[in-house]
Amino acid sequence: MLTDPQPLEPLAVALRAGERSPTALIDDYADRIDSVDDDVAALVPEPGRRTRLRREAAALASQYDDPATRPPLFGVPVGVKDIFHVDGYRTLAGSSVPPAAITETESTAVRRLLDAGALHLGKTHTTEFAYFEPAPTRNPNDLAHTPGGSSSGSAAAVAAGMCPLALGSQTVGSVIRPAAFCGIVGFKPSYDRIPREGVVPFSTTADHVGTFTADVAGAARAASILCDGWVPADPGDRPVLGVVEGPYLDQATPAGRAGVEAGADALADAGYEVRRVSMLDDIKAVNDRHDDLTAAELALSHAERFAEHGDDFSETTAELIDIGRGVGVDELVDARAAARAFRDRVGDRIREAGVDLLLSPAAPGPAPEGIDDTGDPIMNLPWTHAGVPALTVPCGRADDLPLGLQIVAPFGEDESLLAWGRDIAAAVADVGAVDDGA
Repeated sequence: MLTDPQPLEPLAVALRAGERSPTALIDDYADRIDSVDDDVAALVPEPGRRTRLRREAAALASQYDDPATRPPLFGVPVGVKDIFHVDGYRTLAGSSVPPAAITETESTAVRRLLDAGALHLGKTHTTEFAYFEPAPTRNPNDLAHTPGGSSSGSAAAVAAGMCPLALGSQTVGSVIRPAAFCGIVGFKPSYDRIPREGVVPFSTTADHVGTFTADVAGAARAASILCDGWVPADPGDRPVLGVVEGPYLDQATPAGRAGVEAGADALADAGYEVRRVSMLDDIKAVNDRHDDLTAAELALSHAERFAEHGDDFSETTAELIDIGRGVGVDELVDARAAARAFRDRVGDRIREAGVDLLLSPAAPGPAPEGIDDTGDPIMNLPWTHAGVPALTVPCGRADDLPLGLQIVAPFGEDESLLAWGRDIAAAVADVGAVDDGA
């Protein structure tokens, strides 16, 4: 295993207090990259990365020589999924399309992190245009397995200890699934809570900006900078938790279901009230609607680019664009309206069940073998379709690979989700190998 995830929160505190030097920290991370990234392939290659980062770290330290003035991410290196535009860098988006046809103005999310004192570690590999054509990245837990996608490089970089924070995006399951496969924390906020400007679009209705960290506290720190209107929540009383049951859960493998059961047992032992919540009986219709919606919006997002550079698109992405072109205008309008109605329906069901948070598998099971398939995002799809906030934390292992526990809150309750998520993560941290009954 090449995993060595570093929690963001204590590192950020130490950097701001002057207990860690940004330039010395850059050397540590650059050494780690030199040691493992030939195998993991999380980062888009950048000649002179160490020299550039040392120069930027030294300038930052000079600008903020007084610890009292240091911003919240002072000196923190951040990996950036290569669909986010960064000034001075080409955007490749995992594609053979010429960068000049992709690169635009800098991402708002990136700018917020840089303004908060972060250092741009570099671009991380992504599947082509955040769809399924795989990146070269491998899972640091076992190089023979996928790290997931589409935010492959961001998840692997954090898991392998190359950076403590990375940006990703999710249109179906591209933050929560790779975080689970790599054994780290993934956070997808409520829809549009983090601005999407400056990110290569897939689906305007379903795209979410998210983060990867090794700790929930670090995810909360990043969210407080990235999310619009962030107001820290007092965790207060423990939440009532609901394990989702029904046809949705049947989509998971025995290992995926066993992981949730093991997590639920650990939480009950820790004093949480855990209930069973039957919902999503029409999951097939939800899945089909989301597939049509995202395919249609991908076709719209890339219409001009595909018309000019269609031969540079992979067959996988071109096929989805072709499917999307076949979705009628009325169908698309109906799908968008249905997604908004589904958000309300999820919130209503949570309230009816008397729970605060829902629990489910973060992926059907552990990471599949090979890197030609990034795994199935089916367990994330309904929560992305609804645009509700989701968090995954490590919870057990199957076949000696990590499993994730997906925690979902009602729309807009991102602060409460992360406030409660810290204790939930701690309660399931010691779940070991799960028994899937095989």
